[in-house]
Amino acid sequence: MLRMLSARISDVVKPWSESSPDRPALVETSGTWTYRQLDSAISGTQMWLRKSGVRPGDRVMIVGENCREFVAILLASAGLDAWPVLVNARLSGREIDEIRDHCGARRVLYTTSISPHATDHAQRHGAVLEEVNGLGSIGLGPLNENVEPEPIDEDANIADRVAALIYTSGTTGLPKGVMLSHRSLLFLAAGSAKIRALTAADRLYGVLPMSHAVGLSVVLLGSLLSGASLYLSPRFDPITARLTLERERLTVMLGAPATFTQFLQYAKFRGIESLKFPALRIISSSGAPLHASTKSAVERLFGMPLHNGYGVTECSPTIAQTRVEAPRSDTSIGPPFPGVEIKLVRPDRKPVAEREAGELWVRGPNVMKGYYRAPEETAAAIDAEGWFNTRDLARLEDGNLFIVGRTKDLIVRRGFNVYPAEVEAVLNGHPAVVQSAVIGRSVEGDEEVVAFVQPLPDSLVTVTDLAEYAAQHLAPYKRPSQILLVPAMPVTPTGKVVKAELAKIAG
Repeated sequence: MLRMLSARISDVVKPWSESSPDRPALVETSGTWTYRQLDSAISGTQMWLRKSGVRPGDRVMIVGENCREFVAILLASAGLDAWPVLVNARLSGREIDEIRDHCGARRVLYTTSISPHATDHAQRHGAVLEEVNGLGSIGLGPLNENVEPEPIDEDANIADRVAALIYTSGTTGLPKGVMLSHRSLLFLAAGSAKIRALTAADRLYGVLPMSHAVGLSVVLLGSLLSGASLYLSPRFDPITARLTLERERLTVMLGAPATFTQFLQYAKFRGIESLKFPALRIISSSGAPLHASTKSAVERLFGMPLHNGYGVTECSPTIAQTRVEAPRSDTSIGPPFPGVEIKLVRPDRKPVAEREAGELWVRGPNVMKGYYRAPEETAAAIDAEGWFNTRDLARLEDGNLFIVGRTKDLIVRRGFNVYPAEVEAVLNGHPAVVQSAVIGRSVEGDEEVVAFVQPLPDSLVTVTDLAEYAAQHLAPYKRPSQILLVPAMPVTPTGKVVKAELAKIAG
């Protein structure tokens, strides 16, 4: 049963700490916090943050990976009306420093006990290790006395204040800080929990990074709002995941396509044709395009539907999600999220016809407040009526959305539109292919299609084999002009392929 929505994201714990204090809230290999212990940890962390010079409106940057300490610092900061800046410790030093400098962090905190990457960043920044009551050892960066807190409007609704600042991957330039409110995150958490019928009896696998929007709103807040138990993992590996799913009888697992691809590779290596998890009732993919071949292979391995969702950080993040009661046999991302409006338009902003691809615009409580310190970019993304431009191309069929590609990824070849997602879907259908990524390359007066393909380990597939396979399934203008075999794809922490890096290789 879901509790009434609270004003702040930090408020979701209190009702369960009072009614079910001994129920496990956060579980990891190093120990468990009940709802009472989590509530106590949040209160203790708030006292420590105040003593460390954190004020309402200050940006508190948390560099870490999934663990109980990360959750306590996040919720404690939000409860103080400070702005938690959530940063995955696996980012490079340059990326970490750019975010720190842009947000003007008052303090930078590092979850050193669980993350070697966070420890490296802490040492580089001259942080000191502090023993915090209830949390253990936390890396505490120097106090930045030169930054000013953001003003807090005491007359405004608390729910509309910034609850988290998440920086996008910045594949087209410097990262942008997405300001998400308490209202938008709790709206998403409640709706996601309702779609999956979460209850206090559920046990979720928390492997998606909580420094990203899905891990934050859908997994973490959705679990805590439901009184469920969340089993935290700082990083994914299929062996540990299999043991955890079996031993702890987990009921829900959300992952990126790359998560499930690793399961497939593990099963093939071990000669496993099926995995049996009697307690597991939902598996769902998000964070990157789900290809048909991956979906069907995962469903055969798990013996259950693999659901699919779609969103962007700016929308907290979910925009569409397949429904548990209506699993799809295709790669549709399902109907729009409850309470979210969508429209598909042409470049002239006029609506497209049914089943015609158009640019996807979104409006609803999930849309961000804006980009931090970037009013022009905010105005370019959100129009005067509150519609956010995803810059993704989609089509609508019988109330269900299909993502076709990104506007900026669109390749115009010989006057015809080529959507990279379509070419990738074909290449991914080859039995020797793990995944592929397609980009456009400018040539005189035209564009070429360039495909990067990651084959299965020890595969003997050749470029010629793949070119012949593509020729069987694609119109001539859609076929790659060049196919490059790569041992692995450059990906973000959520498993999304960084096409800007591939473009450097293509030249």
